[in-house]
Amino acid sequence: MLTLAHVLEALTGHRPAGARQVITDAAVDSRLVIPGGLFIALPGERVDGHDYVRAAFDRGAAAALVDRDLPADLPVVDLRQAVPPEQLEALTPPISLRVASSLEALQCVARHWRRQIEVRTIGITGSVGKSTTKELVAEVLEIRYRTIKNPGNLNNEIGLPLTLLRLTESHERAVLEMGFYVPGEIALLCDIARPSIGVVTNISQVHMERAGSLEAIVAGKSELVQSLPAAPDGVAVLNRDEPLVMDMVEKTQARVFTYGLSPQADLWADQIEGLGLEGVRFALHYQGEAVHVRVPLLGRHSAHTALRAAAVGLVEGLTWQEIVHGLQNCQSQLRLVAVKGPGGALLLDDTYNAAPASVAAALNLLSELDGRRVAVLGDMLELGAFEEKGHRMVGARAAEVAEELVTVGERARWIADEARRSGMPASKITIVDDSQAAISVLRSRIAKDDVVLVKGSRGMHMDLIVSALEETA
Repeated sequence: MLTLAHVLEALTGHRPAGARQVITDAAVDSRLVIPGGLFIALPGERVDGHDYVRAAFDRGAAAALVDRDLPADLPVVDLRQAVPPEQLEALTPPISLRVASSLEALQCVARHWRRQIEVRTIGITGSVGKSTTKELVAEVLEIRYRTIKNPGNLNNEIGLPLTLLRLTESHERAVLEMGFYVPGEIALLCDIARPSIGVVTNISQVHMERAGSLEAIVAGKSELVQSLPAAPDGVAVLNRDEPLVMDMVEKTQARVFTYGLSPQADLWADQIEGLGLEGVRFALHYQGEAVHVRVPLLGRHSAHTALRAAAVGLVEGLTWQEIVHGLQNCQSQLRLVAVKGPGGALLLDDTYNAAPASVAAALNLLSELDGRRVAVLGDMLELGAFEEKGHRMVGARAAEVAEELVTVGERARWIADEARRSGMPASKITIVDDSQAAISVLRSRIAKDDVVLVKGSRGMHMDLIVSALEETA
Protein backbone atom coordinates (compact mmCIF):
# COMPACT_ATOMS: atom_id res chain seq x y z
CA MET A 1 0.00 0.00 0.00
CA LEU A 2 1.06 3.58 -0.65
CA THR A 3 2.22 5.20 2.57
CA LEU A 4 3.39 8.60 3.72
CA ALA A 5 6.89 7.10 3.71
CA HIS A 6 6.63 6.50 -0.06
CA VAL A 7 5.47 10.09 -0.60
CA LEU A 8 8.43 11.44 1.38
CA GLU A 9 10.85 9.11 -0.37
CA ALA A 10 9.65 10.33 -3.77
CA LEU A 11 10.13 13.96 -2.76
CA THR A 12 13.31 13.72 -0.65
CA GLY A 13 15.05 10.45 -1.48
CA HIS A 14 14.69 9.26 2.13
CA ARG A 15 12.04 6.82 3.31
CA PRO A 16 11.30 7.36 7.01
CA ALA A 17 10.76 4.03 8.72
CA GLY A 18 8.20 5.50 11.06
CA ALA A 19 5.94 7.14 8.44
CA ARG A 20 3.67 4.12 8.15
CA GLN A 21 0.45 6.10 7.60
CA VAL A 22 -1.37 4.49 4.66
CA ILE A 23 -2.41 6.97 1.96
CA THR A 24 -5.92 5.83 1.16
CA ASP A 25 -6.53 8.01 -1.90
CA ALA A 26 -5.46 11.26 -3.57
CA ALA A 27 -7.59 14.23 -4.57
CA VAL A 28 -7.29 17.78 -5.88
CA ASP A 29 -10.79 18.66 -4.66
CA SER A 30 -11.05 18.95 -0.87
CA ARG A 31 -14.66 17.73 -1.05
CA LEU A 32 -13.41 14.38 -2.36
CA VAL A 33 -10.84 13.84 0.39
CA ILE A 34 -11.36 10.74 2.52
CA PRO A 35 -9.68 9.90 5.86
CA GLY A 36 -6.04 9.08 5.27
CA GLY A 37 -6.02 10.75 1.87
CA LEU A 38 -3.45 12.93 0.16
CA PHE A 39 -4.68 16.41 -0.87
CA ILE A 40 -2.90 18.20 -3.68
CA ALA A 41 -3.44 21.97 -3.58
CA LEU A 42 -3.53 23.28 -7.15
CA PRO A 43 -4.38 26.76 -8.36
CA GLY A 44 -7.44 26.76 -10.62
CA GLU A 45 -9.15 29.21 -12.95
CA ARG A 46 -11.63 30.28 -10.29
CA VAL A 47 -10.37 28.86 -6.99
CA ASP A 48 -7.02 27.99 -5.41
CA GLY A 49 -6.67 24.63 -3.69
CA HIS A 50 -4.47 26.23 -1.05
CA ASP A 51 -7.55 27.95 0.35
CA TYR A 52 -8.99 24.50 1.12
CA VAL A 53 -6.08 22.77 2.87
CA ARG A 54 -7.78 23.26 6.23
CA ALA A 55 -10.99 21.77 4.83
CA ALA A 56 -9.02 18.77 3.56
CA PHE A 57 -7.51 18.21 7.00
CA ASP A 58 -10.96 18.54 8.56
CA ARG A 59 -12.08 15.70 6.29
CA GLY A 60 -9.21 13.53 7.50
CA ALA A 61 -6.40 14.13 4.99
CA ALA A 62 -3.09 12.69 6.18
CA ALA A 63 -0.99 15.08 4.09
CA ALA A 64 -1.20 17.92 1.60
CA LEU A 65 1.15 18.96 -1.18
CA VAL A 66 1.39 22.76 -1.30
CA ASP A 67 3.55 25.31 -3.07
CA ARG A 68 2.66 28.54 -1.28
CA ASP A 69 2.56 29.83 2.29
CA LEU A 70 -0.26 28.64 4.55
CA PRO A 71 -1.73 30.12 7.75
CA ALA A 72 0.68 29.80 10.66
CA ASP A 73 -1.49 27.32 12.56
CA LEU A 74 -1.32 24.71 9.78
CA PRO A 75 1.62 22.27 10.13
CA VAL A 76 4.11 22.59 7.27
CA VAL A 77 7.50 21.05 6.50
CA ASP A 78 9.49 22.76 3.74
CA LEU A 79 10.88 20.18 1.32
CA ARG A 80 12.37 22.78 -1.01
CA GLN A 81 15.53 22.50 1.04
CA ALA A 82 17.28 19.51 2.56
CA VAL A 83 15.44 18.20 5.61
CA PRO A 84 17.42 16.14 8.15
CA PRO A 85 16.32 12.48 8.14
CA GLU A 86 15.55 12.65 11.86
CA GLN A 87 13.06 15.47 11.18
CA LEU A 88 11.36 13.38 8.52
CA GLU A 89 11.23 10.46 10.93
CA ALA A 90 9.42 12.66 13.44
CA LEU A 91 6.65 13.81 11.08
CA THR A 92 3.12 12.88 12.07
CA PRO A 93 -0.12 13.47 10.14
CA PRO A 94 -1.71 15.73 9.32
CA ILE A 95 1.15 17.54 7.63
CA SER A 96 1.56 19.91 4.68
CA LEU A 97 4.57 19.27 2.47
CA ARG A 98 5.86 22.49 0.89
CA VAL A 99 7.29 21.89 -2.57
CA ALA A 100 8.32 24.03 -5.54
CA SER A 101 5.30 22.90 -7.57
CA SER A 102 2.44 20.85 -6.16
CA LEU A 103 1.55 19.58 -9.65
CA GLU A 104 5.10 18.41 -10.33
CA ALA A 105 5.23 16.88 -6.85
CA LEU A 106 2.04 14.92 -7.59
CA GLN A 107 3.62 13.63 -10.79
CA CYS A 108 6.84 12.81 -8.97
CA VAL A 109 5.04 10.77 -6.32
CA ALA A 110 2.97 8.95 -8.95
CA ARG A 111 6.08 8.17 -11.00
CA HIS A 112 7.85 6.83 -7.92
CA TRP A 113 4.89 4.71 -6.80
CA ARG A 114 4.34 3.30 -10.30
CA ARG A 115 7.89 1.99 -10.20
CA GLN A 116 7.22 0.13 -6.96
CA ILE A 117 4.37 -1.89 -8.51
CA GLU A 118 4.78 -4.77 -10.96
CA VAL A 119 1.84 -3.98 -13.21
CA ARG A 120 1.57 -4.16 -16.98
CA THR A 121 0.20 -0.88 -18.31
CA ILE A 122 -1.87 -0.21 -21.43
CA GLY A 123 -1.87 3.38 -22.74
CA ILE A 124 -4.67 4.51 -25.06
CA THR A 125 -4.73 7.65 -27.18
CA GLY A 126 -6.32 8.97 -30.36
CA SER A 127 -8.61 11.74 -31.50
CA VAL A 128 -11.95 9.96 -31.02
CA GLY A 129 -13.03 6.90 -29.05
CA LYS A 130 -10.39 6.88 -26.30
CA SER A 131 -12.74 6.69 -23.32
CA THR A 132 -15.00 3.96 -24.68
CA THR A 133 -11.94 1.99 -25.79
CA LYS A 134 -10.40 2.36 -22.34
CA GLU A 135 -13.57 1.09 -20.68
CA LEU A 136 -13.96 -1.90 -23.01
CA VAL A 137 -10.27 -2.87 -22.83
CA ALA A 138 -10.49 -2.80 -19.04
CA GLU A 139 -13.62 -4.95 -19.02
CA VAL A 140 -12.02 -7.55 -21.30
CA LEU A 141 -8.83 -7.69 -19.23
CA GLU A 142 -10.82 -7.85 -15.99
CA ILE A 143 -12.07 -11.28 -17.05
CA ARG A 144 -8.63 -12.65 -16.12
CA TYR A 145 -6.58 -9.89 -14.46
CA ARG A 146 -7.10 -7.53 -11.53
CA THR A 147 -7.38 -4.29 -13.49
CA ILE A 148 -7.39 -0.58 -12.69
CA LYS A 149 -8.37 2.23 -15.10
CA ASN A 150 -8.58 5.99 -14.93
CA PRO A 151 -12.15 6.95 -14.00
CA GLY A 152 -14.17 9.15 -16.33
CA ASN A 153 -11.93 11.31 -18.48
CA LEU A 154 -9.10 11.79 -15.96
CA ASN A 155 -6.59 11.43 -18.76
CA ASN A 156 -4.27 14.39 -18.32
CA GLU A 157 -1.25 15.49 -16.29
CA ILE A 158 -3.42 15.61 -13.17
CA GLY A 159 -5.90 12.77 -13.64
CA LEU A 160 -3.44 10.09 -14.72
CA PRO A 161 -1.12 10.54 -11.69
CA LEU A 162 -4.13 10.49 -9.38
CA THR A 163 -5.15 7.16 -10.91
CA LEU A 164 -1.67 5.68 -10.45
CA LEU A 165 -1.69 6.59 -6.76
CA ARG A 166 -4.63 4.17 -6.42
CA LEU A 167 -2.47 1.27 -7.58
CA THR A 168 -1.96 -1.55 -5.10
CA GLU A 169 0.29 -4.60 -5.17
CA SER A 170 -2.73 -6.70 -6.14
CA HIS A 171 -3.25 -4.97 -9.48
CA GLU A 172 -1.99 -6.85 -12.55
CA ARG A 173 -3.06 -4.50 -15.37
CA ALA A 174 -3.58 -0.74 -15.62
CA VAL A 175 -5.58 0.72 -18.52
CA LEU A 176 -4.89 4.42 -18.93
CA GLU A 177 -6.45 6.85 -21.37
CA MET A 178 -3.96 9.55 -22.40
CA GLY A 179 -5.22 12.89 -23.67
CA PHE A 180 -3.29 15.26 -25.89
CA TYR A 181 -3.45 19.03 -26.01
CA VAL A 182 0.15 20.20 -26.45
CA PRO A 183 3.37 18.54 -27.69
CA GLY A 184 5.20 16.64 -24.98
CA GLU A 185 2.11 15.91 -22.89
CA ILE A 186 1.78 12.24 -23.81
CA ALA A 187 5.54 11.77 -23.44
CA LEU A 188 5.21 13.09 -19.89
CA LEU A 189 2.29 10.75 -19.15
CA CYS A 190 4.26 7.80 -20.53
CA ASP A 191 7.27 8.71 -18.41
CA ILE A 192 5.02 8.54 -15.36
CA ALA A 193 2.99 5.46 -16.32
CA ARG A 194 5.55 3.37 -18.27
CA PRO A 195 3.11 1.63 -20.66
CA SER A 196 4.08 -1.65 -22.28
CA ILE A 197 1.17 -1.59 -24.73
CA GLY A 198 0.06 1.47 -26.68
CA VAL A 199 -3.29 1.62 -28.48
CA VAL A 200 -3.96 4.36 -31.04
CA THR A 201 -7.58 4.78 -32.15
CA ASN A 202 -7.43 7.34 -34.97
CA ILE A 203 -6.17 10.79 -35.91
CA SER A 204 -8.44 13.72 -36.81
CA GLN A 205 -8.60 17.49 -36.55
CA VAL A 206 -9.54 17.71 -32.87
CA HIS A 207 -8.13 20.46 -30.59
CA MET A 208 -6.57 22.10 -33.64
CA GLU A 209 -6.64 25.52 -31.95
CA ARG A 210 -4.35 24.28 -29.19
CA ALA A 211 -2.27 21.80 -31.19
CA GLY A 212 -1.74 24.16 -34.10
CA SER A 213 -1.78 21.67 -36.98
CA LEU A 214 -2.63 18.11 -37.96
CA GLU A 215 1.10 17.40 -38.07
CA ALA A 216 1.39 18.49 -34.44
CA ILE A 217 -1.48 16.17 -33.49
CA VAL A 218 0.18 13.23 -35.25
CA ALA A 219 3.48 14.00 -33.54
CA GLY A 220 1.78 14.30 -30.15
CA LYS A 221 -0.09 11.01 -30.47
CA SER A 222 3.09 9.32 -31.73
CA GLU A 223 4.73 10.01 -28.40
CA LEU A 224 2.85 6.98 -27.02
CA VAL A 225 4.33 4.46 -29.45
CA GLN A 226 7.76 6.11 -29.21
CA SER A 227 7.71 5.61 -25.45
CA LEU A 228 7.01 1.87 -25.59
CA PRO A 229 9.75 -0.63 -24.79
CA ALA A 230 11.30 -2.52 -27.66
CA ALA A 231 9.81 -5.79 -28.87
CA PRO A 232 8.95 -8.29 -27.60
CA ASP A 233 7.93 -6.54 -24.36
CA GLY A 234 6.42 -3.49 -26.05
CA VAL A 235 3.40 -3.76 -28.36
CA ALA A 236 1.88 -0.96 -30.46
CA VAL A 237 -1.76 -1.71 -31.35
CA LEU A 238 -2.46 0.38 -34.44
CA ASN A 239 -5.49 1.08 -36.64
CA ARG A 240 -4.76 -0.46 -40.06
CA ASP A 241 -7.55 1.62 -41.61
CA GLU A 242 -5.90 4.95 -40.72
CA PRO A 243 -2.85 5.94 -42.83
CA LEU A 244 -1.72 8.56 -40.30
CA VAL A 245 -1.78 5.93 -37.56
CA MET A 246 0.06 3.39 -39.68
CA ASP A 247 2.82 5.96 -40.27
CA MET A 248 3.65 5.39 -36.60
CA VAL A 249 5.05 1.97 -37.46
CA GLU A 250 8.31 3.74 -38.34
CA LYS A 251 8.36 5.56 -34.99
CA THR A 252 8.31 2.65 -32.57
CA GLN A 253 10.66 -0.10 -31.50
CA ALA A 254 7.72 -2.11 -30.19
CA ARG A 255 6.08 -5.03 -31.93
CA VAL A 256 3.21 -3.81 -34.11
CA PHE A 257 -0.20 -5.46 -33.92
CA THR A 258 -2.75 -4.06 -36.38
CA TYR A 259 -6.54 -4.11 -36.36
CA GLY A 260 -9.15 -2.88 -38.82
CA LEU A 261 -11.69 -3.80 -41.48
CA SER A 262 -9.17 -5.15 -43.98
CA PRO A 263 -7.80 -8.70 -44.19
CA GLN A 264 -4.35 -7.06 -44.25
CA ALA A 265 -4.73 -6.34 -40.53
CA ASP A 266 -3.60 -8.88 -37.93
CA LEU A 267 -7.10 -8.77 -36.43
CA TRP A 268 -9.96 -7.70 -38.69
CA ALA A 269 -13.74 -7.54 -38.76
CA ASP A 270 -16.36 -7.91 -41.47
CA GLN A 271 -20.08 -8.68 -41.79
CA ILE A 272 -20.73 -5.61 -39.64
CA GLU A 273 -24.44 -5.09 -39.02
CA GLY A 274 -25.79 -2.17 -37.04
CA LEU A 275 -28.74 -3.27 -34.90
CA GLY A 276 -29.79 0.20 -33.82
CA LEU A 277 -30.33 0.34 -30.08
CA GLU A 278 -29.71 -3.42 -29.87
CA GLY A 279 -26.00 -3.00 -30.55
CA VAL A 280 -23.82 -4.17 -33.40
CA ARG A 281 -23.00 -7.61 -34.82
CA PHE A 282 -19.85 -8.61 -36.71
CA ALA A 283 -17.29 -11.34 -37.32
CA LEU A 284 -13.73 -11.17 -35.96
CA HIS A 285 -10.91 -12.84 -37.88
CA TYR A 286 -7.50 -13.77 -36.49
CA GLN A 287 -4.94 -16.25 -37.78
CA GLY A 288 -7.49 -18.08 -39.93
CA GLU A 289 -10.09 -18.31 -37.17
CA ALA A 290 -13.46 -16.50 -37.27
CA VAL A 291 -15.55 -15.59 -34.24
CA HIS A 292 -19.05 -14.08 -34.50
CA VAL A 293 -19.90 -11.49 -31.85
CA ARG A 294 -22.72 -9.14 -30.90
CA VAL A 295 -21.85 -6.32 -28.51
CA PRO A 296 -24.24 -3.87 -26.79
CA LEU A 297 -22.52 -0.78 -28.19
CA LEU A 298 -24.35 1.70 -30.41
CA GLY A 299 -23.35 2.26 -34.02
CA ARG A 300 -21.37 0.40 -36.65
CA HIS A 301 -18.25 2.35 -35.64
CA SER A 302 -18.33 0.38 -32.37
CA ALA A 303 -16.82 -2.55 -34.27
CA HIS A 304 -13.53 -0.65 -34.17
CA THR A 305 -13.85 -0.22 -30.41
CA ALA A 306 -14.39 -3.95 -30.03
CA LEU A 307 -11.42 -4.67 -32.31
CA ARG A 308 -9.13 -2.63 -30.05
CA ALA A 309 -10.29 -4.41 -26.92
CA ALA A 310 -10.00 -7.82 -28.59
CA ALA A 311 -6.52 -6.94 -29.87
CA VAL A 312 -5.30 -6.09 -26.37
CA GLY A 313 -6.91 -9.27 -25.07
CA LEU A 314 -5.05 -11.34 -27.65
CA VAL A 315 -1.76 -9.57 -26.92
CA GLU A 316 -2.24 -10.26 -23.21
CA GLY A 317 -2.91 -13.96 -23.73
CA LEU A 318 -6.66 -14.16 -23.21
CA THR A 319 -8.63 -16.92 -24.90
CA TRP A 320 -11.39 -16.14 -27.38
CA GLN A 321 -13.91 -17.32 -24.80
CA GLU A 322 -12.59 -14.75 -22.31
CA ILE A 323 -12.47 -11.98 -24.91
CA VAL A 324 -16.00 -12.58 -26.18
CA HIS A 325 -17.29 -12.76 -22.61
CA GLY A 326 -15.74 -9.36 -21.88
CA LEU A 327 -17.11 -7.81 -25.08
CA GLN A 328 -20.63 -9.10 -24.62
CA ASN A 329 -20.93 -7.99 -21.02
CA CYS A 330 -19.59 -4.49 -21.58
CA GLN A 331 -21.20 -1.44 -20.05
CA SER A 332 -19.01 0.99 -21.99
CA GLN A 333 -21.49 3.16 -23.89
CA LEU A 334 -20.27 6.26 -22.08
CA ARG A 335 -21.13 9.03 -24.45
CA LEU A 336 -24.27 8.31 -26.43
CA VAL A 337 -27.36 7.25 -24.54
CA ALA A 338 -30.98 6.90 -25.62
CA VAL A 339 -33.71 8.57 -23.55
CA LYS A 340 -37.42 9.25 -23.98
CA GLY A 341 -38.49 12.62 -25.34
CA PRO A 342 -41.82 14.44 -25.81
CA GLY A 343 -44.70 12.21 -26.87
CA GLY A 344 -42.55 9.11 -26.74
CA ALA A 345 -39.95 10.33 -29.22
CA LEU A 346 -36.47 8.85 -28.90
CA LEU A 347 -33.63 11.24 -27.98
CA LEU A 348 -30.06 10.25 -28.74
CA ASP A 349 -28.07 12.19 -26.16
CA ASP A 350 -24.51 12.53 -27.46
CA THR A 351 -23.80 15.91 -25.91
CA TYR A 352 -20.52 15.13 -24.18
CA ASN A 353 -18.43 16.69 -26.95
CA ALA A 354 -18.14 16.86 -30.72
CA ALA A 355 -15.64 16.64 -33.55
CA PRO A 356 -16.32 15.93 -37.24
CA ALA A 357 -15.47 12.23 -36.92
CA SER A 358 -17.64 11.65 -33.85
CA VAL A 359 -20.57 13.60 -35.32
CA ALA A 360 -20.33 11.51 -38.50
CA ALA A 361 -20.38 8.34 -36.37
CA ALA A 362 -23.47 9.57 -34.50
CA LEU A 363 -25.20 10.39 -37.80
CA ASN A 364 -24.37 6.88 -39.01
CA LEU A 365 -26.17 5.49 -35.97
CA LEU A 366 -29.12 7.78 -36.65
CA SER A 367 -29.32 6.34 -40.16
CA GLU A 368 -29.79 2.84 -38.71
CA LEU A 369 -32.92 3.73 -36.73
CA ASP A 370 -36.55 3.72 -37.83
CA GLY A 371 -38.66 6.87 -37.58
CA ARG A 372 -38.41 10.47 -38.73
CA ARG A 373 -34.76 11.35 -38.22
CA VAL A 374 -34.01 14.77 -36.74
CA ALA A 375 -30.44 16.04 -36.26
CA VAL A 376 -29.80 18.83 -33.75
CA LEU A 377 -26.17 19.82 -34.26
CA GLY A 378 -24.20 22.52 -32.49
CA ASP A 379 -20.88 24.25 -33.05
CA MET A 380 -17.77 22.06 -32.96
CA LEU A 381 -15.14 24.06 -31.12
CA GLU A 382 -11.32 24.08 -31.20
CA LEU A 383 -11.03 23.00 -34.85
CA GLY A 384 -8.69 25.83 -35.79
CA ALA A 385 -8.00 26.08 -39.53
CA PHE A 386 -10.21 23.01 -40.12
CA GLU A 387 -13.25 24.80 -38.67
CA GLU A 388 -15.27 25.57 -41.82
CA LYS A 389 -14.31 22.39 -43.67
CA GLY A 390 -15.17 20.20 -40.65
CA HIS A 391 -18.62 21.75 -40.24
CA ARG A 392 -19.34 21.47 -43.97
CA MET A 393 -18.35 17.79 -43.97
CA VAL A 394 -20.90 17.21 -41.22
CA GLY A 395 -23.52 19.18 -43.14
CA ALA A 396 -23.12 17.00 -46.21
CA ARG A 397 -23.58 13.83 -44.15
CA ALA A 398 -26.55 15.31 -42.26
CA ALA A 399 -28.29 15.92 -45.59
CA GLU A 400 -27.94 12.22 -46.43
CA VAL A 401 -29.28 11.00 -43.09
CA ALA A 402 -31.67 13.50 -41.49
CA GLU A 403 -35.15 14.51 -42.57
CA GLU A 404 -34.98 17.64 -40.47
CA LEU A 405 -31.95 19.61 -39.28
CA VAL A 406 -31.64 22.16 -36.48
CA THR A 407 -28.27 23.89 -36.13
CA VAL A 408 -27.18 25.66 -32.96
CA GLY A 409 -24.52 28.39 -32.97
CA GLU A 410 -22.63 30.59 -35.39
CA ARG A 411 -20.24 27.92 -36.71
CA ALA A 412 -23.07 25.43 -37.19
CA ARG A 413 -24.45 27.75 -39.88
CA TRP A 414 -21.87 26.10 -42.13
CA ILE A 415 -23.56 22.75 -41.37
CA ALA A 416 -26.91 24.20 -42.42
CA ASP A 417 -25.50 25.81 -45.56
CA GLU A 418 -23.75 22.63 -46.69
CA ALA A 419 -26.83 20.51 -45.97
CA ARG A 420 -28.87 22.84 -48.19
CA ARG A 421 -26.20 22.67 -50.91
CA SER A 422 -26.27 18.88 -50.66
CA GLY A 423 -29.98 18.72 -51.41
CA MET A 424 -31.81 19.11 -48.11
CA PRO A 425 -34.85 21.37 -48.60
CA ALA A 426 -34.43 24.77 -46.96
CA SER A 427 -37.83 24.27 -45.31
CA LYS A 428 -36.35 21.35 -43.35
CA ILE A 429 -33.43 23.38 -41.95
CA THR A 430 -33.71 25.63 -38.92
CA ILE A 431 -30.87 27.85 -37.72
CA VAL A 432 -30.81 29.06 -34.09
CA ASP A 433 -28.23 30.87 -32.00
CA ASP A 434 -28.27 28.90 -28.76
CA SER A 435 -29.66 25.90 -26.91
CA GLN A 436 -32.60 27.80 -25.42
CA ALA A 437 -33.81 28.77 -28.89
CA ALA A 438 -33.39 25.16 -30.00
CA ILE A 439 -35.55 24.00 -27.10
CA SER A 440 -38.37 26.34 -28.15
CA VAL A 441 -38.22 25.07 -31.72
CA LEU A 442 -38.06 21.39 -30.86
CA ARG A 443 -40.85 21.39 -28.29
CA SER A 444 -43.34 22.29 -31.01
CA ARG A 445 -41.97 19.96 -33.67
CA ILE A 446 -41.06 16.63 -32.11
CA ALA A 447 -43.61 13.88 -32.69
CA LYS A 448 -44.08 10.38 -31.32
CA ASP A 449 -42.10 8.41 -33.89
CA ASP A 450 -39.22 10.86 -34.21
CA VAL A 451 -35.61 9.91 -33.50
CA VAL A 452 -33.69 13.02 -32.46
CA LEU A 453 -29.88 13.18 -32.35
CA VAL A 454 -28.49 15.99 -30.16
CA LYS A 455 -24.77 16.64 -30.46
CA GLY A 456 -22.31 19.51 -30.16
CA SER A 457 -19.27 20.68 -28.24
CA ARG A 458 -19.61 20.97 -24.47
CA GLY A 459 -19.30 24.74 -24.66
CA MET A 460 -22.58 24.86 -26.60
CA HIS A 461 -24.56 23.43 -23.64
CA MET A 462 -26.42 20.96 -25.84
CA ASP A 463 -27.13 18.90 -22.72
CA LEU A 464 -29.67 21.56 -21.73
CA ILE A 465 -31.67 20.64 -24.81
CA VAL A 466 -31.90 17.00 -23.77
CA SER A 467 -32.75 17.88 -20.17
CA ALA A 468 -35.53 20.25 -21.21
CA LEU A 469 -37.04 17.78 -23.67
CA GLU A 470 -36.85 14.96 -21.12
CA GLU A 471 -38.85 17.08 -18.67
CA THR A 472 -41.71 17.30 -21.16
CA ALA A 473 -41.65 13.60 -22.05
